[in-house]
Amino acid sequence: MAYDVIVIGSGPGGYVAAIRASQLGFKTAVVERDNLGGICLNWGCIPTKALLKSAQVFEYIQHSKDYGISVGDAKPEFENIIKRSRGVADKMSRGVQFLMKKNKIDVLAGVGKLKAKGQVEVTGKDGKATVHEAKHIILATGARSRELPNLKPDGKKIIGYREAMSLPQQPKSIIVVGSGAIGVEFAYFYNSIGTKVTVVEFLPRIVPVEDEDISKELEKIYKKKGIEVMTNASVESVETTANGVKAKVKTQTGEIFLEADIVLSAVGISSNIENIGLETLGVKTDKGKVLVDKYLQTNVPGIYAIGDIIPGPALAHVASKEGIVCVENIAYNEKKYAHKPEPLDHMNIPGCTYCVPEIASVGYTEKAAKEAGYEVKVGKFPFSASGKASAAGAPEGFVKVIFDAKYGEWLGTHMIGYNVTEIIAETVVARKLETTYQEVLDSIHPHPTMSESVKDAIEVAYGEAIHL
Repeated sequence: MAYDVIVIGSGPGGYVAAIRASQLGFKTAVVERDNLGGICLNWGCIPTKALLKSAQVFEYIQHSKDYGISVGDAKPEFENIIKRSRGVADKMSRGVQFLMKKNKIDVLAGVGKLKAKGQVEVTGKDGKATVHEAKHIILATGARSRELPNLKPDGKKIIGYREAMSLPQQPKSIIVVGSGAIGVEFAYFYNSIGTKVTVVEFLPRIVPVEDEDISKELEKIYKKKGIEVMTNASVESVETTANGVKAKVKTQTGEIFLEADIVLSAVGISSNIENIGLETLGVKTDKGKVLVDKYLQTNVPGIYAIGDIIPGPALAHVASKEGIVCVENIAYNEKKYAHKPEPLDHMNIPGCTYCVPEIASVGYTEKAAKEAGYEVKVGKFPFSASGKASAAGAPEGFVKVIFDAKYGEWLGTHMIGYNVTEIIAETVVARKLETTYQEVLDSIHPHPTMSESVKDAIEVAYGEAIHL
């Protein structure tokens, strides 16, 4: 078959790119070796949020008396929690199937590989290969759990994120290695339903990509929840035993041994760039990533790459936007689309972590802003002073805003608290529009809401605080 566009991979980058290509008049196909929606929809973003919601509901029930409600004894039914999570993922995957049919996109089931210039070879589960032609080929093959030499997963006692959301039974104890988004989300989930959790982080603080104040707040809250947090520590080796695992951990004061039922390796991801034919066409890579220009084209004309396999943050919404920018630029160059798309602004990409409390951020951290030479104005508003947060029973956390003192540029926002992932978009849009602090303060924020805490934090930054 001959196509205008073939997308290899149907994750949030691939399926979005395919839909936009079809909308713009391209005959399009998407290649997928597993379930439509990729890792994010089937084994990442979506099912983990279902697990976290179950944990949060259980926490609500445990603290129901705080809300004036008495209930009987409640206990988590681990198998049913997992079952609900898988059901949510399956439903969303079927939704992507519907979108493929709606947009008249051919789904080629199998493993996709660059065969030659303008050709993709697709090998099905039966081992049979077919070759399809396309003028434009978009690589969106995603990523997998990163493996450390001293932490080889066996799928049972030493596991990655995929196994962590489908265990046959709840572990009594778990060691989480790594405290990025994956690590702290699973730490919250398992702790909330009664598993003893220990987090081991190599760097000096947990969620190390976040602002330092966010890291300190989350560590304080996690310790209060009973999660043991070890920073400046590394797992040197793991021995599986009859009852579980025994991990040797190197700390600043010496070596210690931790025992648990399971070790979860959450030390990042590795891009899926092997065996997809990059070498065949001479597609350039560096440090495990495919190199692209600002419109996602590789050094080989007609070959593009998006998502986790290129440099930049490995986030679903980034992959989706890259897919749209890539396809719209192709259409613009072929005079099928009237607008030249804007390349991604990598300084205005929001990041969200769905532990409880949630974390959301965009732009410079305070430290990074100062290192970049800015003189800053910083405002911090605690949710303990928010009427909505108190009414919701969620007074933990804060909103922190950072502005350039000279010109008033909104440099960054960092939040930790209830539902903050729903609030961060205000900063993203405001920064895109180059809004001033005064314009934000002149915009009426609804009360009582969590979102008005952004305005309150800006008032603190400029010495105009009303509620603090």
